[in-house]
Amino acid sequence: MQTGFLTISRFAAPGLGAYLRLRLRLLGRLAREVGAWRLALLGPLLLAGLGNALVLAAGSPAGRWLVPPLLAAALLGAHRQRADYRFVAGAAPHFRRWLAVEYALLALPVAVALLSLGAVGPALLTPGLAALVAAAGPAPAAAPSRRRGRSPFRSEAFEWVSGARTAAAGLWWPALLGGAAWQRASPLGPILGLLGWLLVLVSFYGVPEPLTMLATAAPAARRPGRFLRRRLALGLGYAALTASPFGLLLGLGPAGWAGALAVGACWLLLLTMVILAKYAFYPNATHLRTVQSLVVGVGLLGAWHPAYPPLMLVMLGGLVWQSRRRLRAVLGDGE
Repeated sequence: MQTGFLTISRFAAPGLGAYLRLRLRLLGRLAREVGAWRLALLGPLLLAGLGNALVLAAGSPAGRWLVPPLLAAALLGAHRQRADYRFVAGAAPHFRRWLAVEYALLALPVAVALLSLGAVGPALLTPGLAALVAAAGPAPAAAPSRRRGRSPFRSEAFEWVSGARTAAAGLWWPALLGGAAWQRASPLGPILGLLGWLLVLVSFYGVPEPLTMLATAAPAARRPGRFLRRRLALGLGYAALTASPFGLLLGLGPAGWAGALAVGACWLLLLTMVILAKYAFYPNATHLRTVQSLVVGVGLLGAWHPAYPPLMLVMLGGLVWQSRRRLRAVLGDGE
């Protein structure tokens, strides 16, 4: 084992061991902040959901080959948004080798699971595609512009104002809506459209704003409870407005209005938890994005389990408590 690790270290250039130990320490600190009892509740359900999804994918000749690119796409999104990208890039000229090894190791459990299910080709492809993600650069910073069109969103909803100005948001919403309308005969079309739009909105709330903006975002910014209610009212209001066409397509289709209301309620619940996670782990971008991904992952992969409703309520209560606690510490005041 030691010989194998030394071989990898020589390939990835000196410093890989220290880098991986640092990543493990950061992961341990995040686990402590999330809490042991929450991990004990969420971990098995998330693993069971991932296992169930892999079993279903491996049972299909086409589905098993979708796993490596889907995993690589998920890693690519996280890679391009890494808060420490420039720090790691400045630490060593061969930092991309470090990242390639890190991503290959992250993909290794999925590769082992695919191999155990008999999908040998996808299992071998999975860590290789994951390692290639390291070749991509970070997401470009938004270029300042002297002339910008007036935003349809209130300036107080700065996540929506900045997010709507990106090319991704401007293209994704009509593209997802068009795809949902094209596949409206099946409830899967609008549901996948809603899922895609939820992932776009998660990117809106994945960047912690500066403390000065946090303190002046609302007249009640010095009171954590009122501040959170205001952030949720703005975020969920705009989210419901932009998601309503998908709900209309779902209600007019085979799912009916009852199904559309149920899907919409679950969708808004997930977004509520994403917004709360932003302030529960403010201002650590890595931590809040990890918890947001965990929330979405449990929400999507664990919905089949009978423990899903009470578990989501427990998660919601924990995020409310943690976000108020963190804001109280940051703002120095409370209700």
